[in-house]
Amino acid sequence: MTPERLATEFVRLAPETVGKLLTMPSLWTIIKSHVMVSGKRLLLFCGFLLTTTLALGQARYTLSGSVKDAQSGEVLIGATIRVQQQPTIGTISNEYGFYSLTLPEGTYTLQVSLVSFQPVTKTVSLTSGTHLDFSLTESATQLQEVSVRSQASNENIINPTMGVERLNMSSIKQIPVLLGERDPLKVLQLLPGIKSAGEGNSGFHVRGGNSDQNLILLDEAPVYNASHLLGFFSTFNADAIKDLSIYKGGMPAQYGGRLSSVLDVKMNDGNNQTFHAGGGIGLISSRLYAEGPLKKDKSSFLITGRRTYADAFLKLSNDPDINRNTLYFYDLNAKLNYTLSTKDRLFASGYFGRDRFGLGDLFNIDWGNATGTLRWNHLFNEKLFSNTSLIYSQYDYQVGIQNGSNDFSLTSSIRDYNLKQEFSYFPNPAHALRFGANVIHHTLTPRNRTATSESSSVNNSQEKSRYSVESAVFISDKWQLSPTFSVEYGLRLTSFAVLGGSDYYTLDANKNIVDTLSYATGQIVTHYVNPEPRLSAAYVLNDNTSIKASYTRNVQNLHLISNSGTSTPNDRWLQSSNIIRPEVADQVALGFFRNFSDNRFEFSAEAYYKALQNQIDYKNGADFQFTDALETQLLFGKGRAYGLELLLRKKTGALTGWIGYTLSRTEKQIEGINNGRWYAARQDRTHDVSVVGVYQLSKRWTLSATFVYNTGNAVSFPTGKYRIDNAVVFNYTERNGYRMPAYHRLDLGATVQFARKKNFESDLAFGLYNAYGRANPYAINFEQDDDDPSKTEIQRITLFKMVPSITYNFRF
Repeated sequence: MTPERLATEFVRLAPETVGKLLTMPSLWTIIKSHVMVSGKRLLLFCGFLLTTTLALGQARYTLSGSVKDAQSGEVLIGATIRVQQQPTIGTISNEYGFYSLTLPEGTYTLQVSLVSFQPVTKTVSLTSGTHLDFSLTESATQLQEVSVRSQASNENIINPTMGVERLNMSSIKQIPVLLGERDPLKVLQLLPGIKSAGEGNSGFHVRGGNSDQNLILLDEAPVYNASHLLGFFSTFNADAIKDLSIYKGGMPAQYGGRLSSVLDVKMNDGNNQTFHAGGGIGLISSRLYAEGPLKKDKSSFLITGRRTYADAFLKLSNDPDINRNTLYFYDLNAKLNYTLSTKDRLFASGYFGRDRFGLGDLFNIDWGNATGTLRWNHLFNEKLFSNTSLIYSQYDYQVGIQNGSNDFSLTSSIRDYNLKQEFSYFPNPAHALRFGANVIHHTLTPRNRTATSESSSVNNSQEKSRYSVESAVFISDKWQLSPTFSVEYGLRLTSFAVLGGSDYYTLDANKNIVDTLSYATGQIVTHYVNPEPRLSAAYVLNDNTSIKASYTRNVQNLHLISNSGTSTPNDRWLQSSNIIRPEVADQVALGFFRNFSDNRFEFSAEAYYKALQNQIDYKNGADFQFTDALETQLLFGKGRAYGLELLLRKKTGALTGWIGYTLSRTEKQIEGINNGRWYAARQDRTHDVSVVGVYQLSKRWTLSATFVYNTGNAVSFPTGKYRIDNAVVFNYTERNGYRMPAYHRLDLGATVQFARKKNFESDLAFGLYNAYGRANPYAINFEQDDDDPSKTEIQRITLFKMVPSITYNFRF
């Protein structure tokens, strides 16, 4: 390397980085081998050293502040702050709207930009540490842009983090979904690598992972069952959501506890300028929200509510088998925030949702989530930002069956208390550090059964709650080594202590209980410690092209056990124990990213491979319903998932949308299943295609359509049958050796915007789900023919063929 080349590369680095490099002995060896070549080169190199020395000696000051929405006062996440005099220097506002930028003394012109907002330019003379806030105004042309990202136009190129998507709420409102409900989770399932758990289901699989391997956070609180109405709606009311990000791979070190993904949902803070209200009225559900200032510029509130009224229509029937049934859900979101000072801000948010489904007096099930978050943001100085959170989360369900004098009930719950402390530190423009710790106390009540009659075949049983403490410390750094090369690296160290207060077991090779162990409350039964390294890197080939790579290790200590193809409210959560070990996933990924036509088009290709340890599956003939020691029904082994994700997106213009394709495999190898051979996991799908289009026909009319296709899920079908005591028993020989039929569907939507009257605006949204009436199978059952016992009947169950919807939305 010549001194000229060395000087060129050095001046592109931050001065602090140069200073560190100049102390390296190997660097001086290189320098000495070249400086004597010619006097011209010597003078050039001395000039470089002089310039660098002056730069290192120059005073440097920090510019910091927050980025907000001018109309509502909401902090804006992911806004890009650039220095016009030095285009390679810049930063992005964090999830609390805070930014920090350290520059040499001087006068600079700063530009702040965010999709759907008008850019703002300000000039600042930096002679000392300076606090500067920015307020952005929504663009008048935002309805002509539907973007999944809400970041800089080429953020997908320069950001080292891979496999992350951020949903824009305006795009969610224009994409047709089932029953006309604006549902962020349904839109997520249209992206590559994210697969729906089934027809109308809000559950999802990410890069081959089970649905329980997704960490779903609502204002930092875990949500254990993110579905309403048996999966037809999600728990997330779009009116309450500000920002939604999903990490499929390369997740930062502050996230942990799940193997496959992190879905980080942030609620609106509430408008601190003016009062607003609105909502929507649909065919089976309605919603309302209100927001406004408690004290202008100082504090605000948000409250949203939603409820279905399908049960009201059922009561209109004269048929007692129908009008006595129950089917509804409701949920509430609320948030308060108060600005204590220029350095302190306090937030309190909560969610409460409940579902109820009943068949007369014979059967009922209700389930729900409750979360609460108390958060304190504190600015120690212009470089150090703190977030302290106290978090509560609970999920529970109850099942009741009434059969004459033999009544049966079942309850289960999981409850968390979580304390989290995080710091963000911005030492210079080249580094953004994040570090902290959190501790969670888990209480799992697996299953309690009661029977009201002695003649019942089910004895009363109350499983003792199991307790554990999950803690972690983490640190990560986003390092811009040069304008073309950046990395994000970190380490998370997790500890999971299984506590006493319940019974634990030792098993023999045949999964029979050998001994029952009792531990005092608070006594440590077993303890697991796991390091979780993270690394992502991006190399920018030019302004429009980059390549990225990542490695991530994740550990999971809470496990959902299900014997159905999709998650149901009464699935059982278990924690790691002396028998169940933590699940571990090591994922590597490589990606190519390319923008076209002045960033109007984005293309990405990501390949990944995931190696899985301590995977869980049920043994043949497992009994999930009436066993207390569920560990006796489980087997353990390894897994692998690998695939290719392609995405082409058009972000601006009259026609916007994307085409996504995923080619993937997900397999397990567990001793005792399929003779120890690799077999397809239930969520394995070879092909998955999604096409999304939104067309701005005029200022008033917007048309939209989505098309999805995927290979059918892997399932176990019987290969024969035999008779025992006059009862027919089906024989299953291969786990997940068959496929459901391929799934495909076309949805259509249209929205008409009515003329705005003073402060009132409204629209009418039309939708047609499954427009060509495809009879997609939800389940396939095998039953004996009542007329001819030698024959087997196949029942194919379809939920929806063609579902129209209409929703009136309003805001004032």
